[in-house]
Amino acid sequence: MLNRRILRIKVFKVLYGSMLGGGGTLAEAESELDMSCEATRDLYVFMLGIVSPLTAVARERIEIARRKFNPTEEERNPNMKFADNALARLLDEDPDFVKAFSRRKFSWEQYDLFLKKIYASVTGKEYYARYMASGESSLAEDCRLFTRIFEEEFVDSPELEQILEDMSIWWNDDLAYALTYCCRTFESFSRGERWHLYPLYQSDMKKIPGMESDRQFAHKLLQNAFAGRQRYSDMISEAVSNWDQDRIVSTDMALIITGLAEAENFPSIPVKVTINEYVEISKYYGTPKSNIFVNGLLDRLIQKLADDGRIRKI
Repeated sequence: MLNRRILRIKVFKVLYGSMLGGGGTLAEAESELDMSCEATRDLYVFMLGIVSPLTAVARERIEIARRKFNPTEEERNPNMKFADNALARLLDEDPDFVKAFSRRKFSWEQYDLFLKKIYASVTGKEYYARYMASGESSLAEDCRLFTRIFEEEFVDSPELEQILEDMSIWWNDDLAYALTYCCRTFESFSRGERWHLYPLYQSDMKKIPGMESDRQFAHKLLQNAFAGRQRYSDMISEAVSNWDQDRIVSTDMALIITGLAEAENFPSIPVKVTINEYVEISKYYGTPKSNIFVNGLLDRLIQKLADDGRIRKI
């Protein structure tokens, strides 16, 4: 499930947190890394679990309209396509998903106001109107609808961000990644596949003989960033004229340290890949000019390490 990009981000964030907190042991940092990784998969399960509660809101609205003193013809004979969608039924009847959701003690019940707001937003969209008017009724069509809902209704939602922040400190910034895997799950349902909990790391999904474990990659990266933190910090300070270490943005410092640890300790990863990865990460976690700073300094310091014989690529 987790790719190298998100693992780099998680290692960087653990290192950054340790630097801000003034220390902490490597064992504590590794435990934090493992919890952060597992939390992303938990978030995927939690978001997938919104399908049935959102469907229940539709059924509730229909029943309320039917019980009116003088309902309209449309209210007496409503379009039940969304309320009876096959995707919600599939997830409700899947014992593995129900077990995974309940084992984590997840529930959407307390977020009924958010669910109603999402339903109101969805029913006002053109894609929903086309879905309801379509003569087709299939699991594949239901999956396509929920893919649109997940893509358009949940990203950049302040209400959802607050819900996730209150539930877990690890879910910050992981929503888009979890939603991507929810949409992949909908695609697999459309092909007739059953639900299964994704392996935590992509290397476990691919199962290529001789392939390095992604968990091993993340832990090795964190271990080397911790071990070389002071040496890399000194290199950074020496390389930036007229700047002392305290004036360098903490996120940039943590990113460059992590990038140097990767360049120095992973001979099979090209230098260009390492630099590009941390420059891209800096665009989201640094200042507006962090990508320029990280790019230039990483390039210069990696070259110095190579000249000193500390970096050898294969």
